[in-house]
Amino acid sequence: MSSKEIKFKIGKHNIGKNEPVFVIAELSANHGHKFSIAAKTIKAMKKAGADAVKLQTYTPDTITIDSDNACFKIKQGTIWDGKNLHKLYQEAYMPWDWQPKLKKIAEDLGMICFSSPFDNTAVNFLEKMKVPAYKIASFEITDIPLIEYVAKKNKPIIISTGVAELADIKEAVAACKRMGNHKIALLKCTSSYPASYEEMNLNTIPDMQKKFKTIAGLSDHSLNIEIPVAAVACGAKIIEKHFILDKKIGGPDVAFSLEPNEFKAMVQNIRNTEKALGQPTYVLSGASKKNREFSRSLFAVEDIGKNEKFTEKNIRSIRPGFGLPPKYLKVILNKLAKKNIKRGTPLDKEMF
Repeated sequence: MSSKEIKFKIGKHNIGKNEPVFVIAELSANHGHKFSIAAKTIKAMKKAGADAVKLQTYTPDTITIDSDNACFKIKQGTIWDGKNLHKLYQEAYMPWDWQPKLKKIAEDLGMICFSSPFDNTAVNFLEKMKVPAYKIASFEITDIPLIEYVAKKNKPIIISTGVAELADIKEAVAACKRMGNHKIALLKCTSSYPASYEEMNLNTIPDMQKKFKTIAGLSDHSLNIEIPVAAVACGAKIIEKHFILDKKIGGPDVAFSLEPNEFKAMVQNIRNTEKALGQPTYVLSGASKKNREFSRSLFAVEDIGKNEKFTEKNIRSIRPGFGLPPKYLKVILNKLAKKNIKRGTPLDKEMF
């Protein structure tokens, strides 16, 4: 089966090679610990053109433990360096009782709502919510038991690859397929926060499609909108980007999140890029056919008398394109004119 045949649905959205790009707005920690902000953010996502909102379903204690051990302190050159993991997740997590309510708000707006689970209890919770798909976060790609548990639910599974080597991706994909789940999408991701242009390697996206015969996309942590738009030009069919109502809210993800106007501009550029990509074709559009009139052709550039010889002096290839194509120049040269031809007349086969 080739990658172009891979297709599945998330809610009413078709995800596939010849389908519109599926744009996911990541709510993440951008809620300021206020339900009202989370609800307003989802409404703003809809206005900005997002197809889906993605949540994260964990608690500090389901994702890590509260420990003073040095290995729980972040020191990887990120914007969170110096923080304890448990404290970071305490700051970032979204209360679970919000999530069914937020899902309803999203669905009432015609959006998809799904989540990243970080352990089996989160999967069970999301199953009760009847989410239409699952996302495996980059740092969970090596948690094969979790991936298997999610894959068993037989819903589309989107996997970020930010910290994955090729062997890790192979193992994660194989885990899904072992569970009979072939509705897999892989997201190229750079797990730097924020991520630089030099780290992106967007050409991985078409390579990923080819290697794994699946849908590929991008989960982006860069500061601007160029990277997601470029990814679409590379073949990405899913784009995920963090969304924040107002950067003044603050929070762990604010640096690489887009405000509504920025996100809207990204979506508009994605849609314009889709239109521009089109399909492989050598058929001229209506405008191009009309403009073909301004291509070159053969004209009399001097008055030519009947029985006078055609020469490089009295005929030339010039614009516009109403005469014979220039390829006939060698055929015509030294032939005799059948009639008088005025300067500026396009040449045709009846003239020689």
